[in-house]
Amino acid sequence: MTKDELIAKLQKHGGWVPGRRIRLDFGSDGSALIDGAVGTVSDQSGPADTTIGISWTDWLSLSEGRLDPMSAYMSGRLRVAGDISDAVKLGGILQKLKG
Repeated sequence: MTKDELIAKLQKHGGWVPGRRIRLDFGSDGSALIDGAVGTVSDQSGPADTTIGISWTDWLSLSEGRLDPMSAYMSGRLRVAGDISDAVKLGGILQKLKG
């Protein structure tokens, strides 16, 4: 999966937390802004209620079930700045989109 495919899939299926702006920061691989306030997902950067920092490689491992989210968080491979409940809610949405 590419970042553009991730963004398209989230947009198509409404993969956001209503009323919340969450940025996925993939470091040198860019970012995705999941804007539940207006119902869009883009590769734009901007202010967010919560920022989730993770490498693109770790993101792919996480999305494929090869990396446990709690282990990633505890080891520092996944960082959350802002409201951690946004990250938990987004995780539930992403689980639904796996199919």
